[in-house]
Amino acid sequence: MNQHNPVTADVSARAPMIDPFGRMVSYLRVSVTDRCDFRCTYCMAEHMTFLPKRDLLTLEELDRLCSAFIAKGVKKLRLTGGEPLVRKNIMYLIRELGKKVHSGELEELTLTTNGSNLERFAPELADAGIRRINVSVDTLDPAKFREITRLGDLDKVLAGIEAAQKAGIRVKLNAVALKGFNEQEIPDMIAWAHGRGMDMTLIETMPMGEIEEDRTDQYLPLSQVRADLSERFTLTDIPFRTGGPARYVDVKETGGRLGFITPMTHNFCESCNRVRLTCTGTLYMCLGQNDAADLRSVLRESDDPAVLSAAIDEAILRKPKGHDFIIDRDHKRPAVARHMSVTGG
Repeated sequence: MNQHNPVTADVSARAPMIDPFGRMVSYLRVSVTDRCDFRCTYCMAEHMTFLPKRDLLTLEELDRLCSAFIAKGVKKLRLTGGEPLVRKNIMYLIRELGKKVHSGELEELTLTTNGSNLERFAPELADAGIRRINVSVDTLDPAKFREITRLGDLDKVLAGIEAAQKAGIRVKLNAVALKGFNEQEIPDMIAWAHGRGMDMTLIETMPMGEIEEDRTDQYLPLSQVRADLSERFTLTDIPFRTGGPARYVDVKETGGRLGFITPMTHNFCESCNRVRLTCTGTLYMCLGQNDAADLRSVLRESDDPAVLSAAIDEAILRKPKGHDFIIDRDHKRPAVARHMSVTGG
């Protein structure tokens, strides 16, 4: 009978995760659900088919997996979706992970949300140890907001942002730059966010999942956005980082920070310290590649932490150097077939 050595198992479980290119993986993004109460046009099809509930990890299983990654050196953990706050009893997981923030095992627990349920959850999130969140808002025009989200109510989201700030949570605004939709609004959105003490990050649309729109019509290179913004604002590059891929500038006129996430015009792979875990226990070593590891079966077949640790190590050793996103008329199909909501934003 094979009995694992508990000392060896503990050493294995706590070995840092180094990928083939010498990058240490210290940031885990966890999609707790593929479901969302919005249907943003650049992210989802209008009539989405979501995963059956039986395919999802339980919240206890997600906690066990996250804990294994934290033991192996993950210092920052971001919960995403879909929309994380629509997952039933999600506060159980947030409170369990929050204990690791309070104990010092985890440096930061954060959340990316559409803000629709933020007013309700903000006090609990703050109490659990969340100090910073990202809220996705692509326009401050209520009619256009309804158009881009198909289901969203801007007033509800703004009330959620206010509740989060009142609870002591720092809010960063995320906006996807979309040609012909919000490009004229971006300067005013920056001024609005900075005027309320929020940083803001602009994101290029990514070719993930089949949607009704043509992404070549939507795609707006942030190099062009930055050039346009430079005519109105004084932008100065700064070394500020939050652990993610955004490159930041100071905006002299507003006194705030503006980030650029550019998977298309300038990929940020050379410094990638991230892996993504889906709500089904699939680990993607790269957002823009299809290679993945099934950790759900490992989790359910063995209670031995060393077995799970070894499966994580094997996956990390397959982490690629980078992604190969392309958007043009010759590439009609998405670079990756799965929707962003499956992998986690």
